[in-house]
Amino acid sequence: MKIAFHGAARCVTGSKHLLSLTNGKKILLDCGMFQGMGKQTDTLNRHWGFDPREVSYLILSHAHIDHSGLIPRLVNDGFQGKIFCTPATRELTGVLLEDSAGIQENEVKYVNKRRKLEGLEPLKPLYTEEDAAAAMQHFHVREYDDWFKVEDGIECLFTDAGHIIGSASVHLKINEKGTERRITFSGDVGRYRDAILRSPAPFPQSDVMILESTYGNSLHDLHTPTPDHLLQWIEKTCIQKKGKLIIPSFSVGRTQELLYALNQLELERRLPELDYFVDSPLSIEATELVKSYPQYFNSRIRKVLEKDEDPFRFAGLRYVKSLDESKLLNFRDEPCVIISASGMADAGRVKHHISNNIEHSRNTILMTGYCEPHSLGARLLSGKREVKIFGVAHEVHAEIGSIRSMSAHGDYEDLSQYLSCQDMKGIQKLFLVHGEYDVQVDFKERLQRKGFAGVEIPELHQEMGLG
Repeated sequence: MKIAFHGAARCVTGSKHLLSLTNGKKILLDCGMFQGMGKQTDTLNRHWGFDPREVSYLILSHAHIDHSGLIPRLVNDGFQGKIFCTPATRELTGVLLEDSAGIQENEVKYVNKRRKLEGLEPLKPLYTEEDAAAAMQHFHVREYDDWFKVEDGIECLFTDAGHIIGSASVHLKINEKGTERRITFSGDVGRYRDAILRSPAPFPQSDVMILESTYGNSLHDLHTPTPDHLLQWIEKTCIQKKGKLIIPSFSVGRTQELLYALNQLELERRLPELDYFVDSPLSIEATELVKSYPQYFNSRIRKVLEKDEDPFRFAGLRYVKSLDESKLLNFRDEPCVIISASGMADAGRVKHHISNNIEHSRNTILMTGYCEPHSLGARLLSGKREVKIFGVAHEVHAEIGSIRSMSAHGDYEDLSQYLSCQDMKGIQKLFLVHGEYDVQVDFKERLQRKGFAGVEIPELHQEMGLG
């Protein structure tokens, strides 16, 4: 048996890990899109490093685009097998892939206008909305905590990863020539003190682990609760400076956590009387979908539900659906809060809001999660005084802030707790994926000090034997 790492290898996006069995069968763990990788992003997304026609099964850990975003292209390029995931992941993936396809089709139109002027051949989108819909026909759902048969000699189990609704760690039992290998792919590991979701679940002993490492060398800020952080930024920007607080936010997970925190402030009678806009049709749809799975909520939010039937709605909340309504926000002078996708500020409506407001010192751009190094969000956080947005240079006069307590990824203490159910001596190989290389080196050393042996940091497209 071999494993090859075709994404999220020494970087944080494009999750794709391919198991090749001795009988010729191949199992792909996730099929994610590369995001925020600068000029190389498109090239990375158009070259697999393997033949999709040879993939027998795809097992999907969760719906985020950096884990699911190339599924329609995989199908277009010849994949004909089953895709296994949890019920909530299937629903969310359908919504996210449709949105992703629409973004790509629009972006290609914009790019092709420029290419035409330069005398270049037009590009095609990675896939269309029709492709995304067709790919969903391959999905087969399975519940948490129930081993199921993939085929003879291959069993799979999903356990709750606590990252977003429906997110799972994937556990495989693969029998080859009488020898059973137990393989765990963590997916993205959530936090043990998440505001909304249950904690990551313990899982059976593994021989081989593929472990995410996004925050493998850092701790989240737990001293100041997220509602208090938000209130500080709202009061500073909207009350004191009379400006706009613009919050780039991932549509699934982060937006719901922001709404929940703002709702908490209202319940405590601390929420300033302002307009709070959610400017993302995808975020609106995702929020409704998240609310339909209360069984995945933790005990704290269930207690809130006893006195508040909708913990994601509060006074002043406005949903912006149409593009015309979104554009009108740029002409608004009154202080307000705008929550809009994408979380790295690299695409979507929030990019337009930033370009229209970044040169005014009364405004604030508030980042709430991880940003790829080449993304607009990362460039702003690095302190650059000038950035290009849609090819136009902008001086950065708005204040740039961040809330580190909001990440849906576990920090190194969460990851250590996640591993605590394992006998470290029983793990023969532990592969670190989904992290920047310097972070992974630090995390590898930390794991080795704890007693884990065989820790590897694979490179992109590297293949390794599992014995």
